[in-house]
Formats: sequence, C-alpha cells, structure tokens
Amino acid sequence: MEEVPAAPNEGISLSALRSQFSVNGEEGPKYGFEGSRYHYGDGTSVASQNSSQILTGYDTLDVGPNYDFYANTNALGRVRRSRPSLFQLHSNIEVSSTHLASRQHTCRAPGDKPTRFGWVKGVMIRCMLNIWGVILYLRLPWITAQAGIGLTWVIILLSSCITGITGLSTSAIATNGRVKGGGTYFLISRSLGPELGGSIGLIFAFANAVAVAMHTVGFAETVQALMQESGASIVDPINDIRIIGVITVTCLLAISLAGMEWEAKAQVLFFIVILVSFANYIVGTIIPATPQKQAKGFFSYQADIFAENFVPSWRGPEGNFFGMFSIFFPSATGILAGANISGDLKDPTVAIPRGTLMAIFWTTLSYLIIAATIGACLVRDASGIMNDTLAMSSADSCQGLACQYGWDFTDCITNRTCTYGLSNQYQSMSLVSGFAPLITAGIFGATLSSALACLVSAPKVFQCLCKDNLYPVIGFFGKGNGKNDEPIRGYVLAYIIAVCFVLIAELNTIAPIISNFFLCSYALINFSCFHASITNSPGWRPSFRFYSKWMSLLGAVVSVIIMFLLTWWAALIAIGIVIFLLGYVLYKRPSVNWGSSVQAGSYNMALSYCVSLNQVDDHIKNYRPQCLVLTGPPSCRPALVDFVGTFTKNLSLMICGNVVTVTVMQVEPALRLPHSNSHVTWLNKRQIKSFYHGVVANDLRTGVKMLLQGAGLGRIRPNVLLTGFKRDWRKDKPSCIDNYIGILHDAFDLQYGVCVLRMREGLDVFRQAQTHVNPGFEASPERGVNTSVPPAPPANFSLDPDAMVTEPQPQPQPSTVFQSQQGKKTIDVYWLFDDGGLTLLLPYLLTRKKRWARCKVRVFVGGDIQRKEEQRKEVMDLISKFRLGFHDVEVLPDINARPQPEHVRRFEDLIGPYRINTAQKDGHVTAEQLNQDCPWMVSDEEIETNKPKTLRQIRLNEVLQDYSRDAAIIFVTMPVGRRGQCPSALYMAWLETLSRDLRPPVLLVRGNQENVLTFYCQ
Repeated sequence: MEEVPAAPNEGISLSALRSQFSVNGEEGPKYGFEGSRYHYGDGTSVASQNSSQILTGYDTLDVGPNYDFYANTNALGRVRRSRPSLFQLHSNIEVSSTHLASRQHTCRAPGDKPTRFGWVKGVMIRCMLNIWGVILYLRLPWITAQAGIGLTWVIILLSSCITGITGLSTSAIATNGRVKGGGTYFLISRSLGPELGGSIGLIFAFANAVAVAMHTVGFAETVQALMQESGASIVDPINDIRIIGVITVTCLLAISLAGMEWEAKAQVLFFIVILVSFANYIVGTIIPATPQKQAKGFFSYQADIFAENFVPSWRGPEGNFFGMFSIFFPSATGILAGANISGDLKDPTVAIPRGTLMAIFWTTLSYLIIAATIGACLVRDASGIMNDTLAMSSADSCQGLACQYGWDFTDCITNRTCTYGLSNQYQSMSLVSGFAPLITAGIFGATLSSALACLVSAPKVFQCLCKDNLYPVIGFFGKGNGKNDEPIRGYVLAYIIAVCFVLIAELNTIAPIISNFFLCSYALINFSCFHASITNSPGWRPSFRFYSKWMSLLGAVVSVIIMFLLTWWAALIAIGIVIFLLGYVLYKRPSVNWGSSVQAGSYNMALSYCVSLNQVDDHIKNYRPQCLVLTGPPSCRPALVDFVGTFTKNLSLMICGNVVTVTVMQVEPALRLPHSNSHVTWLNKRQIKSFYHGVVANDLRTGVKMLLQGAGLGRIRPNVLLTGFKRDWRKDKPSCIDNYIGILHDAFDLQYGVCVLRMREGLDVFRQAQTHVNPGFEASPERGVNTSVPPAPPANFSLDPDAMVTEPQPQPQPSTVFQSQQGKKTIDVYWLFDDGGLTLLLPYLLTRKKRWARCKVRVFVGGDIQRKEEQRKEVMDLISKFRLGFHDVEVLPDINARPQPEHVRRFEDLIGPYRINTAQKDGHVTAEQLNQDCPWMVSDEEIETNKPKTLRQIRLNEVLQDYSRDAAIIFVTMPVGRRGQCPSALYMAWLETLSRDLRPPVLLVRGNQENVLTFYCQ
C-alpha cells in the first residue's frame, strides 16, 4: 500500500476510503479496512489507525512493535494482533465490490488458571528440600567419620562446584528464551537438539524415579530404627524397610495425584520442619553433654575431637575418597528440582537462575557447618555403655580420644563391636541434637520432601519427552489431565519403577546407581551451554550473564571423569544407553526443528570450509561432477532425480533447479511456489542428498540463466547442467524449441558440461497433479515411436510433495528404473569425441554404487577397419592409465558408413516443417528478417552445410540399435551445434534422431572440453 501523508489541505483521507478497498488473494479477500482497524480475511486484527498515526504521523497499514507479533501462543481473553505481510504492504490496493465484514478473532475466555509458582516457593525451596535429603541426616556424619572433616569439605565443595557450574549453565540456557515444561530434557533438547536431548531426557526421568526409591528407603530406615528401639518388628529388618517403603511411596503418589497445589503446600510444611530440626541440632551441639550422651561418644565442642576427626579413617570396602563421593553426590543432585517443573513457574527465566543458585549456596553452607560441628563434638567409636568409665588402673592401656574425657572404649574399639560414634551410628544427628524427635521429624521431612520432588519431576520430564514423539510406544504416557496438565500415567509409571528399587532396601547400593545418571545429565547441560556459546549463534542471547563457556566445558569434563572414577562399569552403561538412544534418533530423524546449537555449529563448520576452499585452486584429481539438474518440481521427474542422485550421493553437489514462469499479474501467488519446503522434504523422504533452488522468471530460458549464474556458493557450485529431453518439441511452439536449445548454448557459454537424459517412457509422471511444471520440458507421446505407456496411477495417487510426506498415511512415491538392481547388464559408453573425459567419468561413478556394481562397462570408439586392433590397443592403454577399471573396448569401423535411405527420409520428414518455404525463397522475407524473427527455421544452405553431421547422427542411431539394445544405460557423446550456423530446430532434430527408438535410458554427454581425468599423481 502506498503511504499518503496526512495533509488536510489536499482533502485526501484514507479513512474515508477504507470501506471500498481490499486486497484479494487466491481464496478471497486477504485483508480489508473498516472503522479504525485493519482486518484480515480470517478476522484477525492487524492494527488501529490511531496507533499508526501516532507512530508515523500519517495513516498507514504499517504497525509498531508489539509482543503479539513474536509470541507463539495466544493471550487468553483478548484479540490476537498480527503483523501485516510484506506483500500486503507492498502490493497495489484493488477496489473490491465485496465489502469485507468486520470480524474479530478473540481468544477463548480464560478458564481456571493453572497454579504457577514464584522463584522462592517454586524453585529455591524445592531445590533445597531435594538437596537436603536422606544423605544429610543419615550419611553425612558417617562420611565425616570416614573421610575426616577436611576431605568431607573437599567432597562437599567438589560436588558444589559441579552443581554450581551446572547451575550457572542451566541459568544461561533457561534465560535464552521462554522455557516451557520438561525441565532438564527441555533445556538440553532445545539446545543440543533431539538426538542428545531425547537420550538424556529418558535417563534423567529414570534417575529421578530411582531417586524416589533412595529417599524412601532412607525414610524407611529411620522408621525401622525407631521400631527396633521400641522392640517392635513387622517381619525382619530388611523386609520391614521394604514394607514401609512401599506404603510410603503409595502415600506420596496420592499426594502427587492431588495436584501441584497440594504438593507445594506439603513441601512448605516439610521445609519448616527441616529448619526447626536444624535449629534443634545447633542448640544440641552447644548444650553440655550428659553422661548418657558421653557414653555414646558426644562431648560437645572439643578442639581435640575436631583435630582427630579432621583427618580420614577409612573403614570397610567403601572406605576411599571416591566411595564416599559416590554416596554423597546424590545429595547435591537436587539442583534441577525447580527446573524440572519449569512449566509450572510464573517466570522460569527469572525463577530458575535465582532460585537454583540461592539453593546451592545455602545448602552448601549448611553441609559444611554440619560436617564441621558434628566432627568437633562426636568421637568415631563409643560403646554406649555407662560402665565404660576410665578406671585409674587402665589409664595407661586406654585407646581412643574418649580417654581424655574419662571414658574407656578400648574393648569395643579393639573388637570392632562399637555401636555408637560417628563411624558406627547413622543416627548420630539425633544423638547430638537437643531434642531427638525433632531430628527424626527432620529426617521424615527431608526424605519425604525429596522423594515427593523426584516423584513429581520424573513424570513432568517424561511427559515432555513423550509429547515430542522421539521414541515409539512411550507416547501413551504423554497424556495430561486437569488444568495443570498433570501426567497421571507418568506418575503411575514412576511409582512402579520406585517400588521396584525400594525392594532393594539398601541405601548404599541405590545411591551410586543414580550418581552416574545425574552426572551424565550435568555433563550434557554444561556441554550444551559451552556448545551454544562457542558457535557464536546470534540466537544465543541469555539474559543471565554470569557464566563462562570455559567453566561450562570444565564442568562437563569433570562430570565425565568423576563418572568413571566412581563406578566405571556404571559409567559405561550410562554412556552406552546414551549412545544407543542417540543412534536411534539419528536413524529415525524426527521432524522437529528447535534451532539447536548443533545446527548453528553445522552452519559455522560449513561456512568455514566453504571459505577455506576459496584459498585452494581446483585440481583435476579433485574434480567432481557438480550437477545442476533442471527437474522443475523434483517430484515431477523422479527418474531424473534418482539417476543424478545415484552418482552424486556422498560424492558431489546436486542442485535441483525449478523455474516458475509467470506474468507480472501472477507474481504474488507464484513467489511461494519455487521456495516451498515441501520439495526439500520430498527429496529427504526419497533419500536424495540434494539441494533445491527455485526461481521465478518471465520465461524458462531467463530462469535457467539465473540458475546457471547464481546457483552454488564459492567453489561449491555446479559445473554440469543436466536436463531431460524435450519429447514434445514437434508439437510445441517453435519459440520453445529455440529456448530449449538456447539453454544448452548458454550452458556451453558459461563453461558448463551438458548432459541430456532421455527415457523411452519419458521423465514426467502423471502431470495432472502438477500446477507449475516448466512449459519447456513438458512431455507428450511421440509420433511414430512405439512408446510404452506407464500404468495408470492409483485413484488416490498424488505427486504433491506435501501430500506425499505430511499426510497421516503418506502417498506412495513413484518408483523408477534407477532404484532397482541392474544385475549383470552392460553400461555402453560411446566415447566418440574427446570432451575432457566426462563421458568416461560418469559411468565410472555409476559403477561405484551397489546397484550398478555388477554391470560391465563397454567402451565404443570410432575407427578405421584397417587399423582396428591398433586403435583398440591405443584407446585401451589410455583408459588403463586413467585407472577406471574398464577392460572392454570396441572399435566401430562402420560408424562413418552411409545410413539407410529410409532413415534419411525419416529425418527429412522430421525437419520438414521447419525448413524455409517457397514464398520465403522468392524474397518476400529477407534473410536477415527471417533469421531475427524465426531463428529456428532451417535453410537449404544450412541443411547442406551440416549434412555430414546429420548423416552421422542417423548412422549412429543405427549403431546404437545394433549394439546396445539390451544395455542398462547408454552414454553417448553429444554433438555440438555451432551457434549461428546450426538452427535450433536442426540441432533438436539431431538429438531426436540420435536417441530415438532406444529401450535403455540414453544420456547425451558433452564436457566443457577441459580435462576431468588425469593419469598424473600431481
């Protein structure tokens, strides 16, 4: 639309004309004007007149920046605004007799709003609860006894470094765009792509389900210990843990099924209980120790005890640094608990960084304080017997630090029968605390909250994975229910997995299993951040700036190293599962596009290699036939596509070119046709490794010129033009013949090699399904040729690429002769003129493919009957120097013989309609005018001048009929018509005569007369 400045004195008012104008599209009005608002034909509103006038000072369809233009989802309860297209701004406005009624598309009214959480309640508290799990209460004192306070701090800080770096990477990824549900899987898959994202999503969901069992077993151990103190028992200690664990998981499942709101309330309650238990513990360390506690090894803060417990004292099979690290590390894995419910957060880009990093800081501080305080108060070994006081007689033989405080635990230390102390009692925090039941309540709160968080996280991550349809079968679990889209089926699956691992009933066995899975997830999160940063993609713009790509890489490397140091066989299993799932997704190639950093990296690599190629000159040894194939819509000529794809696959460049010929009035509808993604999708579905390039032009020849000069990039550009034979040239307009031959001349002028493929049944299939076939290449049955008619297509058959690849039941693709095994047929090569070797190179490349490998290549050359054997040996020696593996050479001495008279007459009938008639000979039309207006017409002089070449083509066709009737394919050196001396109709008749009536496909080949083969090594 032309913008008209608002000038009151001119009397022009766009508002007054709004009801009269509309822009029409293919299916009715595209948009219209009414009142103060622009409307599309579908009723969506564009912008108001007032807003555009305020921004620009005049009345225009252009609109200012708006959130709706960039959002993928509709806002509830209000009109969705849309940005006008470039065509709507640029096109002329036509007067329409049909008034476009004002319709406004309003999004559905908001129903019950789903529950959304802020950064404190949704992320920080949830992460802290998940980190403060069973390890804190039941294993941290024991780890302190084994590793000592010093190494325990190292373990805590190393774990916190890994989780801290991962938290920074997570924050960067989470702030690089809107985050939806799916947590860790969503972050990795949208950053690294579906291949790694899918595999790690499956592993992470499984690890969270197993973590439910770990925390539940910790809770069950505490309950079983309380029962044992009271003398109660259900069956035996192990089975008691199993029974209590299964009942607990079932109760947690019920809370989860009640909804996220109830689950959040339960988490807040657990958080308060844990804080109270912490306060109770700190108070207990300050209170002077009673004799009963001293008998169990507690002596309040003592410098000697701190010094003694600062160094390690390894015991048992797990008594080493990495054994302790593998048991402790799962306690640090809760940092992703908030990210895992990203779909339930009010603003994930703010909540995830702030909540996660605050949770890591406070929990790390609490772990360090607890390890130091309990190591300064409690000795490693104590008997718990009140009578084990130090007697004067045994003072010299007393062992242990407790001797300094009047207690003798020598007997239990010597016999290793001590039941109390840091090294022997998992419930040491209860002993130290001021009121033991509060620690028990804290254990209950920590274990149940962590189990509940994992039970919620696993189905949420798994649900997002299921909805992406990356793997078969699991889609059943992706269904959501209720306003929060709760994955009920996912909850049940996580429950079943948790129950199976609860039956192990051994905390120290379960913890190392999930350590490797979590470390694998952390490694990929860190690598995702590093990879996204290193690709320098303009789309990588995280609002969280406090990260380093090198720290992320360090975090990824350290995570992998620790995986193997912890449990090498479990690390191999985890990596093996990732590789297997990665291979499956690579094989299936799901149709998803998330703008991953892998795509950005591929672009960077491709661009770098393309630029580097410019620094190296071309060499004959590296010559590859890089083909520009004039296919039109590729699905229109599958045989042409299949043939070229056979010898270019994994070897050289192939570009399918499509020229859409339109008039000026048809430009807008046609602009979308050549650039349709469905063509590329069709090629991918057919497993053809090719690019697609479409152009719009006024005529075919102009469009092909655009392709010849503009296709490719740098050194990666076509050097061979390959097209189909124009079968309908005798029925088509003579100007179309001139355009077709002109295309071949244009290719020669631009130093292209030229190939023309002709098949007896033609190249076009079922053209009625095509709406924009190049008119210069349309096929029609040939006169006088016994063509084989292809079978009629099925009733539901369509060549529309969209229908073939996107429908629920894709249409069958047409099969061609080039898709089948060729067996032990022959590939006949008529190397009649030396064009640089392209005529020999193409059949050689064909024989390298499995379908053509068993075919025998026969090379035919012209010669003299008297020197037949000598010429054969000369050609054989030359071919052997090229190392092509062709061993069958035959000299054709009769190739220059005169053709049969009936074949000559047939050619004269063919060219007859294009010869200059009598009126023109009498001088009614000058030669110059005739040549200018009808360049395809053939004069008697031109016939006589080109008679030897004409007879050569007729005779050559007879030779082909005699020698190559049963070949798999025929390669023939294509004749060259000299520009200005060989009219287009005569040249077309040569090509027709040379290749007619042959059952095998015929490829006419002409290189650009430059070497493409060499027998030198440099």
